[in-house]
Parts: sequence; C-alpha cells; structure tokens
Amino acid sequence: MAAKKFYAIAKGRKPGIYDNWPAAQAQVMGFAGAVYKGFPSRAEAEAWLKRPSYGPSTRRSAPAPATATGHASHGNTEPRDGEVTIYSDGGARYNPGPGGYGIVIVADGERQEFSGGFAHTTNNRMELTGCIEALRRLTRRDQPIVLYTDSSYVVNGITKGWAKGWRKRGWIKADKSPAINPDLWGELLDLIEGLRISFRWVKGHAGHPMNERCDELAVAAARRPGLPEDTGYQGNGE
Repeated sequence: MAAKKFYAIAKGRKPGIYDNWPAAQAQVMGFAGAVYKGFPSRAEAEAWLKRPSYGPSTRRSAPAPATATGHASHGNTEPRDGEVTIYSDGGARYNPGPGGYGIVIVADGERQEFSGGFAHTTNNRMELTGCIEALRRLTRRDQPIVLYTDSSYVVNGITKGWAKGWRKRGWIKADKSPAINPDLWGELLDLIEGLRISFRWVKGHAGHPMNERCDELAVAAARRPGLPEDTGYQGNGE
C-alpha cells in the first residue's frame, strides 16, 4: 500500500491533476488512448504534465496484450467478455500490523467490490487473503478466470509451482526451511483446483486503475476499528 498520490492525466475526458483515484478514474476509464500517471507529490505530477513522457509506468487504455505466464505485465488488463476478471491487493501497516485487502470482481458486465482486514497481520498474508476471498465469491466456475495482483509472491507461488511443491513436501521448501503461510497457500490451492485460471502480475502503485482501487479498499479496511485477529498468523513477519 502506498501514501496518498496525485494523478496527472495528459489525455482523458478532462486532462489535469487529480488528488484521488475515483476522480481520476472517471476521466480515463473507457476513454480510448487515455494517458495518465500517478505521482507521490503534486509538484512531480505538474512537472510531468508539462512534458508527458511515455515510459513503462505510464498507463494507456489500449496497449499490447498481457502475458499469460504470470510475469510482469503492462498489457491490456481490462475485463473481457466471457471471462471473470479479478483484481486484488493487500497489505499491512508497519508489516506486521493492521492489514487489509481489497478486491474488484468483474463478470458478465457487473462489477463488485469487497474488502476486509485484521488487527495484526502481514503484507503477504493480506495479498493471499485477497485472492482467496475473491475466489470464495465466485458465482460460476465454468468461465475462464484472470486474476491480477501486484504480488510477485502470490504469482510466483502459483505459476512456478512453488506452493504445490511445498505442500507435497509437507510444507517444507526446497532449501528444507518451513514454508510460510501454509494455511493460506493450502486454501488457495484448493480453491483453484479445477478452475481455468491465470494469475498475472501488474506493477503496483503505477496508475493501474483497478490496482489503485483495490489499494484504496485495502488501506481503508486496515484502518477500520475493531478488526478481528488473524488467527493463522504465526508471528514470523511474513
């Protein structure tokens, strides 16, 4: 999760500087050829807007197709007809500390948002929990599913077969050390069994519309009073 950001929109419905993602999102979502970028300060956003550069962290509405391997993707991550698209993010303040996750699910033209959190947890546990909670909410399992997350921990654990290997060895990693978060990895592996699902990585806090929205949901969830305990957390910092 990141600190408050400013969004510079070079091409959109109303170009300019915005200090919150919902307002910025309204200017770029569905706008063909939109060009925009997030910054930690207004000064940086204003400087970029004067001379927009189109580097890898700049977002456009119609870039090259996303990869299906789970590696870094700067491609088209918008929902597609006939697919369930999941966007998920999670994190913990102070890591470990109060944490939250945010989810956006788009299916059959409908969009739903979910969030939740725990009083004491970690970044990785919240990243995993976001994916798990999204898959728990699937109303149909016969469509292809694409899940976008900025957690390489999650993507690599699934696409490289690490988590399956850990479970096969009794939650022991290849270097003989204990696997971290086996409770969540086990549940995630169970949930994806039989699904046509792709896990894809997106760069976090770089202006990706849905990743920014999930981050906002996760941050808000982590700040709620009276959060429950994460009973699976073992106090290992991961």
